[in-house]
Amino acid sequence: MSIPFGGYASPEQIMRDRAEYARKGIARGRSVVVMQYADGILFVAPNPSRALHKISEIYDRIGFAAVGRYNEFESLRLAGIRYADINGYTFNRSDVTGRGLANLYAQHLGMIFTESIKSLEVEIVVAEVGDGPEDDQIYRLTFDGSVFDEQGMAVIGGQAEAVAGRLKERYQEGLPLPRALDAALAALTEPGGERPPATQLEVAVLDRAREHRKFLRLTPPRLERILRESQEGGGGAAGETPADDATAEHAPNTTPAVPPPTAPPIAPEGDIDTGSGE
Repeated sequence: MSIPFGGYASPEQIMRDRAEYARKGIARGRSVVVMQYADGILFVAPNPSRALHKISEIYDRIGFAAVGRYNEFESLRLAGIRYADINGYTFNRSDVTGRGLANLYAQHLGMIFTESIKSLEVEIVVAEVGDGPEDDQIYRLTFDGSVFDEQGMAVIGGQAEAVAGRLKERYQEGLPLPRALDAALAALTEPGGERPPATQLEVAVLDRAREHRKFLRLTPPRLERILRESQEGGGGAAGETPADDATAEHAPNTTPAVPPPTAPPIAPEGDIDTGSGE
């Protein structure tokens, strides 16, 4: 009389169990928002740590955001930096693209998901800023190696669906940085909850106006100034309020015939990321 072996599980069941395990681990963290704004791409993540970054620079025009287990997505970040450095040195810096990096991560994540006992508990975004808004690229990658070409914005980790829904209500193309940051924080804040202070946020941009290296971290003092600008600007564009417009209609015209020269635009203040995670 044969005794059935009780340890068998179908391949479909194994894949479902791995996917469920990874989703639960990713959902325990806080969400990260990546979105386009007028001058580039904005990254926003609630993160009280000053040393363990969820947002980092990969290469000249490419940024990286991740949620899940820190040791797992940190190894992916370092692998991406090595890939970018080697290809940029061997061929040309312009040959390093966000799409190529997303394909590399997709192959790595997919192989681990199908061949390893435990899948990686990570979800990542690879973003590349272009010469114009139409050239920006945002790729979202899940734990099983699936790649999604997002348009305008992406949300990963935590209650991603709820955060994405709130962000879609506020997102518009061409938002200035203060309004884009305000929209991201509103989406990350639960209804009726309080927004995290600037010291509890990790924020960075890929600013297309910068020379060479586009990635820039925004320090808490700079964030506080940007948030004040968004509050003062209200719903108007470029920091104008309806009250300001009404006052301007009745004010005497004091504009000189020849406008004075203006300084060229500069990037937001902040520390350049070295890619080391420190």
